Amino acid sequence: MITVERLRHGGIMANYRCTAACRHCLYACSPDRSEGYISKPEAESIGKLLRDGGCRSAHIGGGEPFLDFERLLELIRTVTRAGITVEYIETNAFWAADEVQSRRYLKELKRSGADALCISLDPFHAEYVSPQLPIRLAEICNGTGFRFFLWQDKFTKMLSGIDKACSRAELERLISPGYILKTAQNYGLHMGGRAINIEAEYAAVKPAENIINARPCRNLLSSGHFHVDLYGRFIPPGCTGIAIPLDEAVNGIPDGKYPVLEVLLSGGVAGLLAYAKNLGFRESSGYTSGCALCFHIRHWLSEHAECPELFAEHYKESLKYY
Repeated sequence: MITVERLRHGGIMANYRCTAACRHCLYACSPDRSEGYISKPEAESIGKLLRDGGCRSAHIGGGEPFLDFERLLELIRTVTRAGITVEYIETNAFWAADEVQSRRYLKELKRSGADALCISLDPFHAEYVSPQLPIRLAEICNGTGFRFFLWQDKFTKMLSGIDKACSRAELERLISPGYILKTAQNYGLHMGGRAINIEAEYAAVKPAENIINARPCRNLLSSGHFHVDLYGRFIPPGCTGIAIPLDEAVNGIPDGKYPVLEVLLSGGVAGLLAYAKNLGFRESSGYTSGCALCFHIRHWLSEHAECPELFAEHYKESLKYY
């Protein structure tokens, strides 16, 4: 039986649908994703399993959790009753244009058991949300005593003069022709999810044999910054597209059930490449990194093999570069 580390810091994903389709989104969220939102029974189950696994607090994200405010309040109340402290709620502040509504939302959040926001502010979000909205929401939080942090505040000065959502071409003119790469570098991005496209655009391509190694991918069993989605699936930190039931992450993963997970844990990307080749996978002329190669192998396997740990929709959505 395979065991995940004792659960430490994690997040609960209320949904995959979002008002934005940011270039760096690890979870490939967008306005095109399903309108599904985490249910109360699923939230109750997640809360209990997090406690059983040793986790006592979590943040709430998405997608965009504020797309259904009443169900967000229900989620907060449900996990709080289960003994999980809500550290903060992530949002892109699309809802902050109405100050009266914003103040009401903050009051109701606090009443339900949440008292902090992580407000997204960066050039990638600025392609979908006017930077004035997160800046204004931060001002409202300041005025009401509601805790918050801007993620990332380092972009505030750069974006403060922009008063609308802008296209890539507009931001290249207003900020810099290289703003995409510079923003990714400022974030220190892990090139997973939709960020795989940033790496494909800017990084050099190398033959597969020059980038693979057989080092086991132990990060798959890490719980340092895991997420649990609205379907109750545990997603390892950084390695999106692989998802297993949270109860197995907590109580043990049966041997032989998840071939990709087991191959990566024993033989790394080299092992995965050999496994996929036996099933008919053929690599291209080159890849930007071992993680990029792994992503494309998993994408192929999600469509051509029985690998229940692979979330096929994730790979399809990640490769849509808006």
